[in-house]
Amino acid sequence: MAALLGPAGPFASEPGYEERSGQVRMAEAVAAALADAEVLLCEAGTGTGKTRAYLLPALLSGQRVVVSTATKALQDQIIKSDVPKIERALGRTLSVAVGKGLGNYVCMRRYREARVHLAGHETGRHLPMVESWLRETRTGDTSELATLPEDDPLWAEIASSSDTRIGPSCSYFDECFVTRMKQRLFAAELLVVNHHLFFADLAVKLSAGEAGAARIGVLPPFDAVIFDEAHRLEDVAATFFGVRLSTAKVAALVRDAARVLERAGRPGQAGRLTASVSEAADAFFGAVRAVLPLSEGRIALTTDSFDRSAELAYHGLDDALSVLGDFAHESATNESMEVVERRAEALRNDLAAIVEPATHHVAWAEIGLGKRMSLGATLIDVGPIFRDQVAKKLGGVVLTSATLASVPVAGAEAGKFSFLKQRLGLLEQLPVAVHELDVGSPFDFQSSALFYVPRDLPEVSAPEFHDAAIERAAELIEIASGGAFVLTTSVRAMRALGAGIRRATGRPVAIQGDAPKTSLLDAFRAHGSGVLVATMGFWEGVDVPGDALRLVILDKLPFAVPTDAVVRARAAALEAEGRDPFACYTVPEAAITLKQGVGRLLRTSSDRGVVALFDRRLVERGYGKRIRRELPLGAPTSDLDAVRAFFATPAG
Repeated sequence: MAALLGPAGPFASEPGYEERSGQVRMAEAVAAALADAEVLLCEAGTGTGKTRAYLLPALLSGQRVVVSTATKALQDQIIKSDVPKIERALGRTLSVAVGKGLGNYVCMRRYREARVHLAGHETGRHLPMVESWLRETRTGDTSELATLPEDDPLWAEIASSSDTRIGPSCSYFDECFVTRMKQRLFAAELLVVNHHLFFADLAVKLSAGEAGAARIGVLPPFDAVIFDEAHRLEDVAATFFGVRLSTAKVAALVRDAARVLERAGRPGQAGRLTASVSEAADAFFGAVRAVLPLSEGRIALTTDSFDRSAELAYHGLDDALSVLGDFAHESATNESMEVVERRAEALRNDLAAIVEPATHHVAWAEIGLGKRMSLGATLIDVGPIFRDQVAKKLGGVVLTSATLASVPVAGAEAGKFSFLKQRLGLLEQLPVAVHELDVGSPFDFQSSALFYVPRDLPEVSAPEFHDAAIERAAELIEIASGGAFVLTTSVRAMRALGAGIRRATGRPVAIQGDAPKTSLLDAFRAHGSGVLVATMGFWEGVDVPGDALRLVILDKLPFAVPTDAVVRARAAALEAEGRDPFACYTVPEAAITLKQGVGRLLRTSSDRGVVALFDRRLVERGYGKRIRRELPLGAPTSDLDAVRAFFATPAG
């Protein structure tokens, strides 16, 4: 690794090449973990070059290795940028394939059907654009068609999904983009997937048992796995070892079933059966909503949430879905009818899992706009599954991120990775060695970044905090002449701060939701002195190098919402073990998220700027000191004149 990545190696001729000792250390540690089939936890700070540090040893290991990321953006970067550079440097073509969730690929069967039932409809107005693209694409990956926004309703009509996929019996199986994606994965040595696909595949295979696992799923057998952005593993894994049911999911079944039945020459039954499901669903979701408190986020469902009215409505919806599924079974003359039967049965199973959640799951409800609503049952502790099905079963397992280490939670002897190890079941003794490596960022945060934490603002819980935050944010933005991210911990705060900053500065202020995320970022980079107000989706995975971003304002410490059903269930589980959930869960998780937000500022060695946090708890509470130790920044200042002086001083 040292020879390949050093000044005499094949990468040294790249423009902007820098020898990075941290990159070499990480690459050597990854190579050792893969060779010895051990576990490696590695935090690699911004600028380390961690992607190459794990790709190179993975590609040269002689093993089939899965690289799993939290975001599709990183997948695309690996495939389109990192792998080609490695191929050029090594002078050979590498065996690499990418796999995404089924919803990222066009389903040819659904596309053909949409050409019929959407003809002349507003939703189908972009079908000619899709048709032209389908004549050229090799992958069917919807991200290729950038001219069609990802939230366009047409995608919901033509994308593949686990609900609508038929499998080998489908008339379009041979030309299916998902089939081709699986074939590419089975032929490759490096598989670039995302956490959602990895854990969806694992969940499906576990449900099938040892005998059936080899026949289903998307991923072929593999030797080792590297998780990038590994701080996201717990939440993603918990999603796939539970269920989720929404008003939108029921409505999609009703819509698709009506079309299938009408095409089968059963318009009368279509109207009667689908109307019955719609009415029963409205009654059920309405009955549950009626007993829920007004609250943001996921609300825990208990036995009291299903009173007599809700219980009767549940049985009514279950019966309506059963009748629809039975009719589809008896009338099955094509694959589409079989899909209706399967989807109706799946919704019945999801309903049952929510009304009577399995052990170690918490049931919850989330109220959306209008009549929208979601219900779910989420696994509280993914540690045992990750430990037994990943860390113990696979060969080498590498977990890395720019923010993996956190506040120790199990005593000083457990080290900076104890939070991750606790959440993923790695504190227990494993049959393989678990190694830890903390590769700091090569960037000089002490001289390139100023940390500002005002102590004169009200407490974040005070009613007058938001007005004061707007005023101070506007002042900082004027001092910096724009070039600012304002990152909030809630949608409500985002909207209030965004509108307030617009009024106070008179500047054009972009707010998350005004346009797709990529469009907002492209406009921000191009402007050079823009202002973007956003919530948690922009705290990580956003890259704006250069002077376009020189000020990052964070409204509060990003503590998990204590009333959230899953957060409360995890806290209760820790209490039952005799642990303090605030110290063992809330504070370490907030530290990792805060590090992600801070990491938006410096993306190259020449970047400089100010991070401002409007939460004085960081400097006034005992836990604030623990969090500050995890940040790469210097000691915070509360002097606004220091900010003025920083921006008045030329770089260098």
